[in-house]
Amino acid sequence: MPTTEHSTSSKQDALADEARALMAATADVAGEKVAEARQRLTAALHEAEAAVGRLGHRAIEGAKVADHTVREHPYTVAAAAFGVGAVIGFLLTRRCSK
Repeated sequence: MPTTEHSTSSKQDALADEARALMAATADVAGEKVAEARQRLTAALHEAEAAVGRLGHRAIEGAKVADHTVREHPYTVAAAAFGVGAVIGFLLTRRCSK
């Protein structure tokens, strides 16, 4: 899973870099529509960076809650994981035997 996370992150960084390069390349281009498009692109980049930051913060908080729950109730979590695994195994075995 870390590979997907890094891949997505690098793709987002590349997209942001390309958008910044486009803005730099059109810096000397005059025109109301170009200026408006640059403003929208700048706003979209700021919104995307803020959203990624919020998402990362929420993911970290969720991981902390999960870690706390596992540390507080290890046997309950182990039993639940075993039960879920047993149900999935049962369903897969039943499906494969048909």
